Amino acid sequence: MTQPDHIIFDCDGVLIDSEVIACLAEIGITMSVEEIMDRYVGLSATAMFADIELRHARTLPSNFAETLRVRIAAAFETDLRPMAGIEPTLQTLPSRCCVAPSSAPDRLRHSLSLTGLLQHFEPHVFSAAQVARGKPAPDLFLFAATQMQTPPRTWVVIEDSVTGVTAAIAAGMRVIGSAGGCHCRPGHAERLHTAGAFAVCNDMQRLPGLLPSA
Repeated sequence: MTQPDHIIFDCDGVLIDSEVIACLAEIGITMSVEEIMDRYVGLSATAMFADIELRHARTLPSNFAETLRVRIAAAFETDLRPMAGIEPTLQTLPSRCCVAPSSAPDRLRHSLSLTGLLQHFEPHVFSAAQVARGKPAPDLFLFAATQMQTPPRTWVVIEDSVTGVTAAIAAGMRVIGSAGGCHCRPGHAERLHTAGAFAVCNDMQRLPGLLPSA
């Protein structure tokens, strides 16, 4: 495999350690943290809400999305941190990078700004809101490749969820799994390998050494 021309990063659980914070925000339905982690990490808010409504046979309040957004934003202001080791890694990566998570655009930019990481990606900040289908469909990653005018085969995606790995593989891209977030449970690395990641990183400072080279 040749050195990738570009690297796509997911955000929550890869660049910022936020998945537990987001999942603990009250959503008005009784669910364990473990259940939320297993079912919803890597999915868009729209897909998560639809699944909650289906499984619990109820319609969420019309202001549910905005209430959740406000609570998550408040938690981020005090608790959000960049993933350990990601800042020096981004400073040394030879490839051009972009970020393409399932997060809403306003939450994404706010999170990256709070953690000081936005400068490493601007203006290449993409969101599932820009495509018809979120992960595990490949649409977002293909959209990012099109915007940056680079064929999918030349990309490596950094993803912490099976949903994200599945989307990247469907887009024809290579994937390195990220298993260093506080939300990652035992066996997470194995699940990412099984989904198609060719390597899994538990420490972001080791990422450059895992990138494929000629």
